[in-house]
Amino acid sequence: MTDRRMPNFRLERTGRAGRSARRWADQSEPATTMTTQAVIVGPVVRAAVSRPVAAVVLLLLSASFGTAAAQLPTKVPRVGYLNPGAPSDPLSQRRLGAFRQGLRDLGYVEGQNIAIESRWAEGQYDRYPALAADLVRSKVDVIVAMSGAATQAAQQATGTIPIVMSLVNDPVGSGLVASLARPGGNVTGLTIMSPDLVGKHLQLLKEMVPKVSRIALLRHPDNPASAAQLREAEAAAQALGVRLQTLEVRGP
Repeated sequence: MTDRRMPNFRLERTGRAGRSARRWADQSEPATTMTTQAVIVGPVVRAAVSRPVAAVVLLLLSASFGTAAAQLPTKVPRVGYLNPGAPSDPLSQRRLGAFRQGLRDLGYVEGQNIAIESRWAEGQYDRYPALAADLVRSKVDVIVAMSGAATQAAQQATGTIPIVMSLVNDPVGSGLVASLARPGGNVTGLTIMSPDLVGKHLQLLKEMVPKVSRIALLRHPDNPASAAQLREAEAAAQALGVRLQTLEVRGP
């Protein structure tokens, strides 16, 4: 591509963050040692989120190649796909499948008029910088980043290749974009904007298990949105009169 300046696209928010996965520890322990515990994990986002990402990708490619999305460019566009999961992970494959279907719905079929370069972090955030750099060296035309950490790594690897983010909680607070209305730079895409839902998770747990006194929160400290989620959880725990135990998880 000769000109990779970003069109002035507005960030879009998904309507819901998905359902929460919850599990509770054994409630039979004596109260003198540990009362009821609850563990919450982040929202599980549906694979359908990847379909609107495909539309954003094609808008960027159309602007970059100077051709309408329905027309075939002389050069086959190459899309870098940076995913936190593993090729064998069913959820990751469903997301990639939804992305491919979104491209097909808009007239682009992998192997015919578009190419997808997939890179998998396999649950290891420290692999993101090398994977993002590899996509840049491969000279892809646009990068799809499936998480806040993936987006951050891609942004640090290139300031010219357009980046379409997805499954990002707080792109403004994380410093990925200037604002939702005018992202600026080379990053655009979708955000689930769900840090405030962490407080709601705690409230629901308290309603379901009224005697709960300690709640464990699993968080990845390298996730750009983790700090905002932790603040929301701490405020909610204080208001509910429960003790919050934070556990850092850096791998599967």
